[in-house]
Amino acid sequence: MSQTEYLIIAIVILVILAVTFIVSFVLYQRTPKPKGCEDLKPSDEKCAGCTNDACAFYKEKDSVESIEKKEEK
Repeated sequence: MSQTEYLIIAIVILVILAVTFIVSFVLYQRTPKPKGCEDLKPSDEKCAGCTNDACAFYKEKDSVESIEKKEEK
C-alpha cells in the first residue's frame, strides 16, 4: 500500500470517530432525566461530608456560598 492509501484510511477513521462522537453527544443531550431527578438541589444534610470535586452539587454549593458571602459584605 502506498502512503496515500494509508493517509486516506487514517482520515476515514478520524471522520468515523468524529461522527460517532457527535451522534453520541446529541443522543445524550436528548435523553430525558430519570423521574425524581429533574430538580435536584444540594442540601446541607446530604452534602455536609462530601468532598467530591467532580460532583455538580459540590461546585454549585461553593458558588452559592461565595455569593452569600459577597452579599453579607
